[in-house]
Amino acid sequence: MKKAIVVFEVEGGSDKYFNGHRKDTMPIVEAIHAKGWHAEVVFYRPEWSEAIFAHVSDNFDGYISRVNPGNIPGGEKGYFELLTKLSDAGLVGMSTPEEMMAYGAKDALVKLNETDLVPADTAAYYDVDSFHETFPTSLSFGERVLKQNRGSTGSGIWRVRIADPEVAANVEPGTALPLDTELKCTEAVDNHTETRQLGEFMDFCDQYIVGDNGMLVDMRFIPRITEGEIRILLVGPHPVFVVHKKPAAGGDAFSATLFSGATYTYNTPEQWPELIEMFAAARPVIAEKLGGDNIPLIWTADFMLADDDATGADTYVLGEINCSCVGFTSELDMGIQELVAEEAISRVEAANA
Repeated sequence: MKKAIVVFEVEGGSDKYFNGHRKDTMPIVEAIHAKGWHAEVVFYRPEWSEAIFAHVSDNFDGYISRVNPGNIPGGEKGYFELLTKLSDAGLVGMSTPEEMMAYGAKDALVKLNETDLVPADTAAYYDVDSFHETFPTSLSFGERVLKQNRGSTGSGIWRVRIADPEVAANVEPGTALPLDTELKCTEAVDNHTETRQLGEFMDFCDQYIVGDNGMLVDMRFIPRITEGEIRILLVGPHPVFVVHKKPAAGGDAFSATLFSGATYTYNTPEQWPELIEMFAAARPVIAEKLGGDNIPLIWTADFMLADDDATGADTYVLGEINCSCVGFTSELDMGIQELVAEEAISRVEAANA
């Protein structure tokens, strides 16, 4: 065992600090160093793939991927092929492409729609024709949220509703809406609202479906999202923090991203006992539905509050799971980088035991 872990990044992107790294990358490297291991950053470029493979496979026991999918030069395919090749060569992947796609892809929600975590009418569109055929009827049942597969920070996540309340009140559920129906469409990235006709908006959304790993998830709008999104941040199997993210007040705001003006409150897991207990009980089901309990190194599960139809008590609806490149800049002073280093080293040691 070389006692060495490489951290992958890519050059450029809005997630970089003045030193060229994500703000949480070097704290991870330094935390690994503090435990007596070697760690360094390697930047991925498609033209460097062979050289990177040779260098990393010869000198490291494992890799940590800190790459935002939207920033990968040449797209995910080449980068994922490199990571898979390294895993096949014996390196411990954190997280592997398989884990990122199983847990982080938005259609994880569809795979869980037969559980209590996700509304049963959650669906996915993998081709343009099925989207255009089905969504006008789906929208007749009420407000929907469309989510592109590999977006981040709310990009390509749209709250969609009929613009005229009177028209909405008189729609018969289960009937296809006319393509000239006026819609109000609010994007989560910054809560801006656009008025579009249904047909035009679907044409616009086609961009999210075409291409590698393209798809759209269609989920009912949960009104209590305006009370905030509750994020469990985990390192491996361990809940570390619960972040209550409250959207900006007023208007059509529903997004809980920092870019949209949301406010974040950090709590310990002990302050959300019912949520943590529910999630712990659901983890085996999540693993079963998503193809195995290969838990990502750093990941989050985002929940919204809803009402139990029978009792009126609070329940939790899963909104998404993230694991490709979860940021924790705001938690650096809480020492999460040390937990990441401990978990990464323990995984490498276990694989080499």
